[in-house]
Amino acid sequence: MKWFAAVLSVFVALGVGEARAGFDEGAAAYERGDYATAIREWRPLAEQGDVAAQYLFGHMYAKGQGVLQDYAGAMKWYRLAAEQGHASAQYVVGLSYAGGQGVPQDYAEAMKWYRLAAAQGQARAQLKLGLLFAEGQGVPKDDGEAAKWFRAAAEQGLADAQHILGLSYAEGQGVPQDDAEAARWYRLAAEQDHTFAQVNLGSMYANGQGVPQDYVAAHMWFDLSAARGDEKALAVRDTVAGHMTSDQIAEAQRLAREWTEKHRK
Repeated sequence: MKWFAAVLSVFVALGVGEARAGFDEGAAAYERGDYATAIREWRPLAEQGDVAAQYLFGHMYAKGQGVLQDYAGAMKWYRLAAEQGHASAQYVVGLSYAGGQGVPQDYAEAMKWYRLAAAQGQARAQLKLGLLFAEGQGVPKDDGEAAKWFRAAAEQGLADAQHILGLSYAEGQGVPQDDAEAARWYRLAAEQDHTFAQVNLGSMYANGQGVPQDYVAAHMWFDLSAARGDEKALAVRDTVAGHMTSDQIAEAQRLAREWTEKHRK
């Protein structure tokens, strides 16, 4: 539970971990699936205004862990944490408004909360903010502003943002059209096993766009994406194979195996 570990680290960083043994007991109960005990330990803290407990309570209501699933109830706790400046809670409140989950759909409100979280460096909020600008939801459409937020998230290593920034460069949306930059951002996402980025990077190698034409590299990236069930990747991989020798195909397959052994354990 990476997200849970992140919440705990923030809680300790605030200097309240040792002061509230009840939080630690609740955390231990949560991790072993004893949600009733987690709720019993965390509720007093949440009601006293503890931001981490409020955020976790929101998560438990959203998932129906130890309580009946209740998106409106989840929103209550998320909002309390968000109003105290909890970046992840602000992101979730924005997500809730964008999707109309627990509250009426409202892109302007989603934008408000995404902005607050994005200003604190919350990468997924930065990505979502960029998408709202790109789609003109809650704000006038602005490709330049969208690219700015895509870049902010991409530079933090968020694969989805890296892929979308690659698309922005490939299509010249909000940034100058630049195939080499597109390939660079696709590669960063592809190395994180982003399936669509792998397909797009493979296409650039196959066509020699932004990178030297290299059928072996193209076949490797298509193969990796195809292994995840991408039918387009499977089709284009086989098309590229028609331009390759048997030795080149064997080399591409070897590279794909080595990459898989290193990145897909």
